[in-house]
Amino acid sequence: MAPPPPPDITRWCFENVEFDDRSPFPGKFRIERFPFLRKIHEVLSPEHPAREVTIRGSAQWGKTISIVNPTVAAWHEYGPLDSLVVHPTTSSATEWVRAKWMPLRRSAPSLIALFGDGGRGEQTDTLHNQETVARNGTLKVTSAGSPDDLAGTTRKLVVMDDVSKFEMHQKGDPEMMAVSRASGFEDAKILRVSTPQIAGACRVSRAFARSTQLHYHVPCPHCGNMAPLTWDNFRRNIDPERLHAAHFSCDACGCRIDHADKVRIVAAGDWVAHNPAGDHPGFHLWRAYVPQRDWASIAVEYAQVMGWTTGHAISTEGGEPTDAQTEQTFYNDVLGLPYEQASKGPDWEKLRDRVERADPEQRPLPRGVLPAEGFIFSAGVDCQGDRIEVHLAAFGRNYRRWAIDYQVIPHHISSDEGRAALNQLLKSTWRTETGRRVGLDVLAIDGGAYTEDVWDWALRHPYTRVIVVKGATSSAAPGLKRMEFDKRSDRMARRKRKQGFVVGVSQLKADFYGWLDKGDPAERGHCAFAVGLGDEYYRQLTAEVRVLKRASSGAMVSRWIIAEAGRRNEGLDTMLYAEAGARFKTWTYMSEGAWDVLDLERGGAPEEVQGDLFSSQVAVIAEPSPAAASDSPASAQVPQVGAAKRPAVAAAKTDDDWIPPREEWL
Repeated sequence: MAPPPPPDITRWCFENVEFDDRSPFPGKFRIERFPFLRKIHEVLSPEHPAREVTIRGSAQWGKTISIVNPTVAAWHEYGPLDSLVVHPTTSSATEWVRAKWMPLRRSAPSLIALFGDGGRGEQTDTLHNQETVARNGTLKVTSAGSPDDLAGTTRKLVVMDDVSKFEMHQKGDPEMMAVSRASGFEDAKILRVSTPQIAGACRVSRAFARSTQLHYHVPCPHCGNMAPLTWDNFRRNIDPERLHAAHFSCDACGCRIDHADKVRIVAAGDWVAHNPAGDHPGFHLWRAYVPQRDWASIAVEYAQVMGWTTGHAISTEGGEPTDAQTEQTFYNDVLGLPYEQASKGPDWEKLRDRVERADPEQRPLPRGVLPAEGFIFSAGVDCQGDRIEVHLAAFGRNYRRWAIDYQVIPHHISSDEGRAALNQLLKSTWRTETGRRVGLDVLAIDGGAYTEDVWDWALRHPYTRVIVVKGATSSAAPGLKRMEFDKRSDRMARRKRKQGFVVGVSQLKADFYGWLDKGDPAERGHCAFAVGLGDEYYRQLTAEVRVLKRASSGAMVSRWIIAEAGRRNEGLDTMLYAEAGARFKTWTYMSEGAWDVLDLERGGAPEEVQGDLFSSQVAVIAEPSPAAASDSPASAQVPQVGAAKRPAVAAAKTDDDWIPPREEWL
């Protein structure tokens, strides 16, 4: 009559989790490697009174394999249960089932007993709806973008993975819809797990702010003072010349805390609430605590972000290049902190005066002149009802850029004149400071308006030189992503998939406005402007501000709006389209060696070009006849062009000797 042992997620991991050789720590699960998990597992237990639990942290430290999966499994082992796991997208939900849940289900003895050996049997078992063998429990996996799947179901356990990436849809807030699925149970559990995103609009950070804000405190190995490992502490102990020696320091005794001390101090650590009045347990953990990576790796990634090193990491997602070393990526994925975006640009008059009244030693570029160094030359094009606006910009090493020129074509994109002007733009060349002639590498044209006309013109040009872009509606969209078209096999659809891109304009605006304040031309992200672009150009460039608005569901969302009524923003939009073109040409992840090659190609003096009959202007003087030469005394003063190089030709030729003799020709 003894009751079963109380549910224990840590015990479940001991009995069921064994990592294979692909894991950084192959073999049986050992809590000694992850001592900070004990408290998290405790509050996630079915018998713990906490209804909500929030976990905010950096990427790739095992949140899914050591928290999400064991929690779902242990709850199903505890008793009859209907559970729900929500991911941001359908593809991420499918990836979780195939790559993380099903391998555990096929290997863990507890899950084999609960769900069977792979789905055979009479119970309903599909990829996103799985039923237990006893038919007393179900696991439903869905995406935040599927409101119909989030409605009409009651679940006792709700897990939201990557909740910060949930996007609003027409039927409401997916986070609140998922939470409401558990409203029928008094003892339900709602778990939010995510890396943070943008400050102010980050879902997991908003939940963490109202939680108890638990941080993991560790003892100083010298004096025993308990304190958390913070980014501010670590950053002031980074030496750019000795990144491998990065360390923490004790705030109490000032002694150095090295990476060699990490295992010992983390094992002796404990969770401490920084907001005891919070309404539910919330945990924050970042890479400094986990055993997978050392502290030097954090310093190296920060140095890459700050431009201290010569190497830049390359990341790909779905075959598309992504910018892996931006400040936001570092703050979110490494530090586990929300990123503070710029909310507006500098005052347009100050920005203009910085260029027009610059110190002569800084030498702002004349309008239409390119810098004498390696760059990607891009044009951003915006189509309006009565004109086409073109922004020409060069994008160089270390995220620097130069606005070269801004042009307005007074014709519509559908007119022959407008298309001819764009065609001429692709054929034109511009000179660098040293006189080299360089043509456009890429032209990015907005396809959000007059879409058919834009595509009709763009498809006439190679997809390597002309791309069609469209702004993303999501504030969390990546900088550049290929458009999705119907998966048809016709040639036109295949061509559009190569040439069409969605631009994360929200992120690009925030980065661009943050970089506009940088005044040092050698500084990372510096933006330079040609002289004489005009006041209206700078008004348009700084026309928008970022605001936080509360949606009807109560969620905070980020939006960019025009600061003043009647102010235009084509200058800003075309700058972002030009940047999208540069990103298409691998601007954000080119190696130092590739930049060196561009420096050689575009930074030197122009090459000597061999003239031809039509480009060279050479004086042509008719040779006088021998008789005229002897009669005219002035003939001796007429220079004979090329006479010194002209071979002697026989006075008379026959059919047999029409080819001149070649003796001593070398």
